[in-house]
Amino acid sequence: MCFMTMSVGVGPVCPTHATCIERSHMHFPGRNEDWHCRVNCSGKSTLIQTLFRIVEPAAGQIMIDGTNISSIGLHDLRSRLSIIPQDPTMFDGTVRSNLDPLEEYSDGQTWEALDKCQLGDEVRKKEGKLDSTVIENGENWSMGQRQLVCLGRLLLKKSKVLVLDEATASVDTATDNLIQQTLRQHFVDSTVITIAHRTTSVLDSDMVLLLDHGLIEEYDTPTRLLENKSSSFAKLVAEYTVRSNSSLENAGDI
Repeated sequence: MCFMTMSVGVGPVCPTHATCIERSHMHFPGRNEDWHCRVNCSGKSTLIQTLFRIVEPAAGQIMIDGTNISSIGLHDLRSRLSIIPQDPTMFDGTVRSNLDPLEEYSDGQTWEALDKCQLGDEVRKKEGKLDSTVIENGENWSMGQRQLVCLGRLLLKKSKVLVLDEATASVDTATDNLIQQTLRQHFVDSTVITIAHRTTSVLDSDMVLLLDHGLIEEYDTPTRLLENKSSSFAKLVAEYTVRSNSSLENAGDI
């Protein structure tokens, strides 16, 4: 995947009220390519919206496997991409319909996906199993379980490009670790783009990208960025470690 000299302007939602992405050029050669983005309005969301063609670039182009995505129909393009958002989407229906709304997969494939995302045993306990009721917004499921259902959809679809947009920001560390482990195990041939506040989620990435107000601030392997103590990424990891240790100490005092 390659973002070639791309600029995107989306008006007042940007901190500069001008362009959110300015002449950015990035190349991801395949497999797990994870991004860690530094601040909320840095341009990361705009970049993802451009990948899904929710917004169109004012200049430049995005290439996937040598094809300019602007030449691909929207339905065809988006059918090849998958995303786990921060707020997991579930709707009124059944476990089966939430995992496979278009009824494209067999029960065996659905159970396999549930087992891979560690929800198989939980669903087997339910009286209706795959036909168990899911109420609107998945309110009868925990936040972590809803996020794992979204992961189950990805396991069924097997897209070559996956986007995790703050996917683990609202789940506990155990669920975060489970999602990361599942991605590493079952998506080794996919490009995984991860936007995360938890720096631990991207430490084993192939590459880390930091954006600042639409400009590339750093783009390198995590190892090289951490070796450079003056890098913004190294400082972020250090700050996160201090906060985590402080939280553990405070919990121990309770």
